[in-house]
Amino acid sequence: MASVQPRLPERVATARSLARGCWSAFLDYETPKVIVVRNRRLGVVYRAVQLLILLYFVWVASGARAALSRRYVFIVQKSYQDSETGPESSIITKVKGITVSEHKVWDVEEYVKPPEGGSVFSIITRIEVTPSQTLGTCPESMKIHNSTCHSDDDCVAGELDMLGSGLRTGRCVPYYHGDSKTCEVSAWCPVEDGSSVRYFLGKMAPNFTILIKNSIHYPKFKFSKGNIASQKNDYLKHCTFDQDSDPYCPIFRLGFIVEQAGENFTELAHKGGVIGVIINWDCDLDLSESECNPKYSFRRLDPKHAAASSGYNFRFAKYYKINGTTTTRTLIKAYGIRIDVIVHGQAGKFSLIPTIINLATALTSIGVGSFLCDWILLTFMNKNKVYSHKKFDKVCTPRHPSSSWPVTLALVLGQAPPPPSHYSQDQPPSPPSGRGLTSGQGADQPLAVQPPWPCPISVPPEQMVDTFNQHIRERLPVPEPSQQDFLPTNPKGLAQL
Repeated sequence: MASVQPRLPERVATARSLARGCWSAFLDYETPKVIVVRNRRLGVVYRAVQLLILLYFVWVASGARAALSRRYVFIVQKSYQDSETGPESSIITKVKGITVSEHKVWDVEEYVKPPEGGSVFSIITRIEVTPSQTLGTCPESMKIHNSTCHSDDDCVAGELDMLGSGLRTGRCVPYYHGDSKTCEVSAWCPVEDGSSVRYFLGKMAPNFTILIKNSIHYPKFKFSKGNIASQKNDYLKHCTFDQDSDPYCPIFRLGFIVEQAGENFTELAHKGGVIGVIINWDCDLDLSESECNPKYSFRRLDPKHAAASSGYNFRFAKYYKINGTTTTRTLIKAYGIRIDVIVHGQAGKFSLIPTIINLATALTSIGVGSFLCDWILLTFMNKNKVYSHKKFDKVCTPRHPSSSWPVTLALVLGQAPPPPSHYSQDQPPSPPSGRGLTSGQGADQPLAVQPPWPCPISVPPEQMVDTFNQHIRERLPVPEPSQQDFLPTNPKGLAQL
C-alpha cells in the first residue's frame, strides 16, 4: 500500500502559490489598450493637466530676452542650452581720496590695507593708537582675566596668559591711572589700554572712490569680456558708476556702496563691518555680445546683530628705532569697512543634445495626465468596475496545443487554432477539407475559427454585465462573418499562411 505523503503546511502552500503567481506575472507581456470614454468632465481634467505641463515646459522657452529677468524653468535654467558656471575672473581694485582727523591728514597709503589692490581690502575709518611701545615691564591690562591684585602673592611669576600681553614677573604694581593694581608683565609697554589715543577717519570717507576692474572668461565657449567698455584714455577720470546711464564705469563712491547695502555709514564707520560687492555675469551667448552685461549688487556679509562679536577690526604695528639702538613701535587697532568683491555667473549657448533631452522629459511628463485620469476613472466613476474589465484583458494560449505543424505555424503567424473540441485527446482532429464530408454537408464550406482562449478573470456583477451587454447589443449590429474570419482546415492552406 502506497504511503501517504505528508500535507504541506498552509503557510508554505500559500507562499509557493504566491511565488508561482509572481513568476508567471513576471513573464507576461503587457500592451496598452485604447478605450475612448465620452465623459466631458474627465476630458476637461485631462486637457487641463496637459495644458499646465505644456505651459510649465514650453511657454517659458518662448522669450529669450526675458531669460535675464524672470525666474521660470526654461528661462533661467535655459534647458535648451549647454551651460558653464563659475567664470575665470581677475579683480584689480584702487582707492582714492583723503580725509582728516584731529590735527592730521590721512591719505590712501595710511588707511587702505593691504595696498596691493586685490579682491579683499579694508578702508580704515577709526583707530586706537598706542605710541612709543618698547620691550620692558609694565602693569597688565585690567581687561585681562585675573590681572588685578592686592599683593605680590596674587601674582605667580612665570605665568603666561595666552589672552594677556606678556609674561608675569610675580610683582603687583599700581595701574596706569587710578588706585587699582595689576600684575606686572614683561611685554611691549605700555600695554594697549594704558595710553591709547583715538582718531576718527570717517568724516570724509563717504567720498572715497573705489575702482573695481573685473574681467571674466568662459573657456568652454571661448568668450571673454570686461566691465570697462570705453577705449578713451581719460574715460575713468571723469565718470562715476550709474546702472542706467553709465554701467561700464566701475568707479563707486564708498558712501554709495554702504547706502546700497542698506547700512548707516556713521555707525558702520565706528564699529566696522564687511560689505560684499557681488558682480554677476549671466550671459546668453545666443544673443549679441552687447547683451552680456555685469550686474552689481551690494549687501552686508558679517552678522551685525551678534552681540558677542559685532563689527570688524584688526591690529598692526609700525616699527622704528630711536637713536639707532632702541626698537620702538606704534600699535594701531583699526576699525574699518572691509570690501569683498565676489564674481560669479553663468553662460549658456544653444546645443542640440540638452534640447532633445529636455523635450523628451517634457513629453514624458504629459503622461501624468493619463495616469491621473485613469486613477479617477477606475476609482471614483460610477461604472468603475465596468471600465476596469474593459481596460484590463488577459488572453492565454491553449495549454494543450496540437502538435500539428500547420497549427503551430498558424499560432506563430497570429492566427487562432480550431475549437478545442477538435484537438482534445479523446477525439482526433477533423479530416482535411474534401475528406469525410458528403456533398450535402457543405464540403466546400470552411469551419469557423474560435478566438484565443481568455484567461479566467473575475466577473462583474450579473446585473451590471447584463445592462452593459444589452446596451452594446442595441447600439452595435452583429457583423456578417467575412471570409477572412475563417481558417481552412486543410494543412496546405495553413502552411500557405
